[in-house]
Amino acid sequence: MPDYDDDMLPPPATPLQDRTNGGNNAFHNFFNDFSHISDPNLRRRLALSEIDKVPFGAYHVRAVLVAGVGFFLDSYDIFAINLVTALLGVVFWGDPNPQNGFSGNNGYLPDPVNQAFKASTSAGIVIGMVVFGWLADGFGRRRMYGVELGIIILATLCCCLISSSPAMGSTGLLIFWRIIMGIGIGGDYPLSSVITSEFSPTRWRGAMVAAVFSMQGLGQLVAAIVALITTVAFKESFIGAANESKCGYECRLAADRAWRIIIGVGAVPACIALYYRITIPETPRYTFDIEHDVEKADADIKAYVASKSKGSFDVVHQVRTKRIAGRHLNVPRASWSDLVAFFRIWANFKMLLGTTLSWFFLDLAFYGLGLNNTVVLQAIGYGTGDTLYKKLHNQAVGMIILTCAGSLPGYWTAIFTIDTFGRKPLQVIGFFLLTILFCILGFAYKSLTRGALLALYIIGQFLFNAGPNTTTFIVPGECFPTRYRSTGHGISAAMGKIGAIIAQCISIPLVRKGSAEDCKGAECSPNLHRLLQLFALFMLFGTLVSLLIPETKGMTLEELSGEPRTSYNAGCNGSISLGSPKLRAWNPFHGGQPAGFSYPRSRPGHFSKHRKSDRVGIMTSPELMAETSRLRRPRFWRRHRKAKSSNGTNEIALSTRSSGTTDDDIFPAGAPVPAPMSPPQPPPSWGAGWGRIDRGGPPPLLNSVQLQDVGSLLTK
Repeated sequence: MPDYDDDMLPPPATPLQDRTNGGNNAFHNFFNDFSHISDPNLRRRLALSEIDKVPFGAYHVRAVLVAGVGFFLDSYDIFAINLVTALLGVVFWGDPNPQNGFSGNNGYLPDPVNQAFKASTSAGIVIGMVVFGWLADGFGRRRMYGVELGIIILATLCCCLISSSPAMGSTGLLIFWRIIMGIGIGGDYPLSSVITSEFSPTRWRGAMVAAVFSMQGLGQLVAAIVALITTVAFKESFIGAANESKCGYECRLAADRAWRIIIGVGAVPACIALYYRITIPETPRYTFDIEHDVEKADADIKAYVASKSKGSFDVVHQVRTKRIAGRHLNVPRASWSDLVAFFRIWANFKMLLGTTLSWFFLDLAFYGLGLNNTVVLQAIGYGTGDTLYKKLHNQAVGMIILTCAGSLPGYWTAIFTIDTFGRKPLQVIGFFLLTILFCILGFAYKSLTRGALLALYIIGQFLFNAGPNTTTFIVPGECFPTRYRSTGHGISAAMGKIGAIIAQCISIPLVRKGSAEDCKGAECSPNLHRLLQLFALFMLFGTLVSLLIPETKGMTLEELSGEPRTSYNAGCNGSISLGSPKLRAWNPFHGGQPAGFSYPRSRPGHFSKHRKSDRVGIMTSPELMAETSRLRRPRFWRRHRKAKSSNGTNEIALSTRSSGTTDDDIFPAGAPVPAPMSPPQPPPSWGAGWGRIDRGGPPPLLNSVQLQDVGSLLTK
């Protein structure tokens, strides 16, 4: 027997037992794993095109829910701290004099402690975003997805169980566990965005990721509802206290129980989400591009469509294919040198600069207001009350009003418009409108009525969530290549949370500067208009840096990664962009449409709406395709392409199986040969794939028609 050549591409895989025959890529057959294709690059691209072109279905809803439930918890934990600060002050700072570890401050949370509670979570989030973003690119998205959620659950439960003592104060314990919680929350940002992006079809990718992010608004709403229900449940204990300093033993006991309930409820949906996090399959793009495992990636696609956690494949064939085909995949491998080389290119570094700075300036204003909603509610009359019960009740109701009136409509507006208008227009226009809005709020603050102030604040929340707050989360999960996608998103998000920390450090001291110690309501925030003016400047900077980000609408993740436009990824396997990259228009018949449609002709640097070429599909005979191509080709075009094709082509042709390969070549001597999982099947006929004609050179003959992507039939 001839010796086995390690450089030989692997032969077609043994058909799996549950392989469905008779399908093709123009009319989707989701269980077709393309095992008859031996070229790993073609097999990768066609397999990924199944994800890019698949119609919206139940498995997409499952992916959104799995990612969204975790993000719901993240938002719940972040914003619940706004609603429990008053209760924490009553419990741990209720006595006028320190006693048994309880620092006396007449029931009010000291400003430094208030800032530390909120900034500690943001500090942990920064760590989690960078660390888990890097780990997800190195060890897999699925594995890290369960780890970070487990950290959130543990930290949430520990926060509910802390208590003060003479040996250790409650402040240090709460800050510590809030940092740990933040690490888990930070890991969920890049993972939720990247996993959803890599599982989404091109047409609905923006809407799906935006739907995941919209769970942030739902988390805010549920946190306010839980706080309202808890407050009403302990009404009899709270209503007798005029304010925090008048809260007696029964009132303090009710407050201690209430804040633990509000924080602890967030762990309930997390426990449910944990099961689904650990049962989703690994993203096929990670398996293809980072693990270079062709067989497992095919199985992951099948498992995803079938809503299963793992796919079935021949382990022996998987090991052999990974060893041989992995070297032939035209996908760069991640390394420090490759990372430096990638971001040394200005176009790539510009993307990172745009995503990081835009998120940074956004969170300076968004979290500066979001984490201090109680201050805004006091200024507009929803944060005060005659009794402690009225104060807590009004704060919860005010949060519900702001969320339902501004945040949730903004999130859902982004979901319905982001795949139509694009990410970049929504972000740039959103920043610009917020600049105008904050200028009005800041410079006309003292002349505005409470109703006008509330209306403008709600409009601001709508613009935040319909524009930059959503787009800054989506774009980093799309524009970077697979090997650095999670890391790039983590770095971008971490810069945003650094902005949130800075906002916390400057907002409360600036707002309350010059206020009296016994102030009430709006009197405690005499400089709120100064803060709003500063936010207007941040929004202007956000508008400018948003010009650096790319437009990702309608392009596959492979196109956004900068892969060369070959015959099988030139915008026809899931991309809904037409023509040159500079002229991207939505095509409702993107991807695997039936044969016979007219498709715009595109060339590098040239685009014409009036020049059409017939889309030749799987039902067209090779003879007719060759004859049609010969009759329609202009003479000058043939002469131009003849010289060009003589030097080679960038298209990756289909590799054929060597007729001399036997089982002895595949398995070493003495090794058991596994039995086939199903009876041998004949090789696929013409109707099993897409047709491809090699352009250039002599007129095409029958043998020049190869099994390939239909996109190569389009004249470049």
